[in-house]
Amino acid sequence: MYLAVIGKEDIKNGLNIIGSHVDSPRLDLKPNPLYEEADFAYFKTHYYGGIKKYQWTAIPLAIHGVIVKKNGKKVTVRIGEENSDPIFTITDLLPHLATKQMEKKAKDLVEGESLNLLIGSIPYNNKEISESVKLNILNILNQKYGITEEDFLSSELEIVPAFKAKTMGFDWSMVAGYGQDDKVCAYTSLTALMNVQNPKKTAVCILSDKEEIGSMGNTGMETQMFDLFISKILDKLNVNKPNLINEVFANSKMLSADVNAGFDPNYADAFERNNTDYLGRGISINKYTGTRGKSGGSDANAEYIAEIRKLLDENDISYKIAELGKVDLGGGGTIAYILANKGVDVVDCGVPVLSMHAPYEVTSKYDVYSAYKAYEVFWR
Repeated sequence: MYLAVIGKEDIKNGLNIIGSHVDSPRLDLKPNPLYEEADFAYFKTHYYGGIKKYQWTAIPLAIHGVIVKKNGKKVTVRIGEENSDPIFTITDLLPHLATKQMEKKAKDLVEGESLNLLIGSIPYNNKEISESVKLNILNILNQKYGITEEDFLSSELEIVPAFKAKTMGFDWSMVAGYGQDDKVCAYTSLTALMNVQNPKKTAVCILSDKEEIGSMGNTGMETQMFDLFISKILDKLNVNKPNLINEVFANSKMLSADVNAGFDPNYADAFERNNTDYLGRGISINKYTGTRGKSGGSDANAEYIAEIRKLLDENDISYKIAELGKVDLGGGGTIAYILANKGVDVVDCGVPVLSMHAPYEVTSKYDVYSAYKAYEVFWR
């Protein structure tokens, strides 16, 4: 989704853009997901994004998504969020029998093909039918949603933690919840945009998909759809002309609203203390991203960093300029480089997170509010 509030200034002088992503690491159903084994019915899954697979066993899980039938009818699925709903889970091996399992490396502790969602155990009321538990599940799905097994072929069903987002800590200072990477920045930026009226420059909000798997596809930021969106705005303003969109991008500024790794004392060796983020100290600014030698990342120029520093200081918004952990341990990326490739001045600016990409992530309420204020003043 792209949204814009048209500014008072000539649009050729550039846009003020804030972009975040709304996808999060999860489990997707395979195209042919349903099977029966040992009188249990399961869904086969394919994990999406960077996860620690062992974290997704023995927790309550919900199913979200859509099923599109051949006639074009779309069926929305949302099971496991209400107190009256059933939940689902992926079983784990009991410790009494897990001697061999516990000798494996963490990345191999649970295999991807073992992330099978347990969904039922009651057989259909006909003893002569094989796979009667699977048939009973199909009967339930047909009654509830009017679908057949074949309809899974044109579905997008996602398995996510069924945890409620909750205030965390005796002091009520934090938020625990799934998918705060990067929905916490999507929420704060969209909320800020709703409060912006008559900005000097045109304010643009990006809510992109597929970031966790490289931003590819026609809903990821690598698509040309954003260029089309801006071209449509130029058309509506009756100012479109050859190469104008390139001029607009070259004069634009952007905050890539994505989360950063917050310092975790339990894993202090992963961080370099002078250049890391701490929860409760405001918004996080990453001058550059990438892996090890900044590979695949975006590196903001010093002039733009100075401009953002001035903006935040003048509005009493707390911030920290930081990196994503120690240099040789790994790294990460955002959508920043995609807009930088268009000539936009861009820097990563988001909320620090503990337990990033886990089923339950932790943020500071102060940092979330600081992000909201930063995005609002950037657009104003």
